[in-house]
Amino acid sequence: MDELVIAMRFGAALGLGVLLGLERERTKEPETSFAGVRTFALIALGGGLAAYFEETLAQPWLGLAMFGAVTALVVVSYAITARLGEIGITTEVTSLIAFLLGYLCLRGNVQLASGLAVAVMLVLALRQWLHQLARRIQSADVEATLQFAIVTLIILPLVPNENFGPAPLDVINPYKIWLMVVLISGINFASYILVKIVGTEHGVAATGLLGGLVSSTAVTLGFAQRSRAQPAQSPALALGILLAWTVMFARVAVMTAIVSWPVARPLLLVMGGLTLASLAMCYALWRRSRQAAGTASVAAGENPFELRQAIEFGLLFGVVTFAAKAAQVYLGKAGLYLAGALAGLTDVDAITLSMANLGAADPASVGPAATTIVIAAIANTLVKGGIAAFAGDRALRRVMLPATVILMAIAGALLYFA
Repeated sequence: MDELVIAMRFGAALGLGVLLGLERERTKEPETSFAGVRTFALIALGGGLAAYFEETLAQPWLGLAMFGAVTALVVVSYAITARLGEIGITTEVTSLIAFLLGYLCLRGNVQLASGLAVAVMLVLALRQWLHQLARRIQSADVEATLQFAIVTLIILPLVPNENFGPAPLDVINPYKIWLMVVLISGINFASYILVKIVGTEHGVAATGLLGGLVSSTAVTLGFAQRSRAQPAQSPALALGILLAWTVMFARVAVMTAIVSWPVARPLLLVMGGLTLASLAMCYALWRRSRQAAGTASVAAGENPFELRQAIEFGLLFGVVTFAAKAAQVYLGKAGLYLAGALAGLTDVDAITLSMANLGAADPASVGPAATTIVIAAIANTLVKGGIAAFAGDRALRRVMLPATVILMAIAGALLYFA
């Protein structure tokens, strides 16, 4: 191996050891704690030497032996410092990581070692914040995490990803249906976690924005369910729902423009107007929620994982997908509008992309395709308003029903003048 390359790798190992040592030096008790910046630097160099000797002497057991020796020293040191009252083991574990990072550097994985070092320093630097978060974790949080992991990581990969049904109506895909179940549950779960981390107002708003990029319908359903369990959060949840709707209006226009600008052009007036109107209502709700800051609270022990409602919504998604395809096949071009209305009952992405592709392939269908997308967006907004009204708390209903009526009136006016 080139000597300059070896020197640079040893330098990287030394540098990473010094960085970890500086972080630990900042928080250690001089009389009782184990290791400081010099010790960490030497341990990282020891890891590099272990890798170097393994390669030059062709003895693959040397690295493991040296790691065992360092581990023994760390254990002995911890036993001594524990008697002096220092019972934390973070510094000791970090020193072993420093050895492994030095080993990685000499093996040529300097970039990986550097990334891991940054991750370790981030965890160490966020000590107080992580401790505060841990104190807010309850048994319901653990239960919800396990349930979501089972639904996502175990069940989803086992569901067949193929279409079923008689041709040409073979559009029932169990994987996509269960993916919608995962999506709804994930939106609700992500909101709960964000609320735990950043607080009620900001956590819900962030989830609404991010969820709107995926499925504003899922956000509406999840937040409506949350409002029944936690009525005090209804204003913040309404803000999150409207943010998701705003993102959906803008997303439809952008998706259509990417696929077919001729189809997107007639949409811009309607989608742009709805986006601006929804943003204005979001601002009004944000101002109101700021004035009421501190009144909302997260209910202790509430499990955000509502699997039964998510499965019911997934089944509805499958039924509507089949019905929309049947309308398009058997009613021809006249069935496009009906297909758009039916597809909008669950989601607008599929019908938006389908109509955009249709307009791109057939210029004569640009007008009907654009109208179908608008119908789907309006139908979707009406359905989401109904979900918020019937599945949500009364306080949520008082916000979302007027908001839905205003958006529908604006959509009708824009369609008339378009």
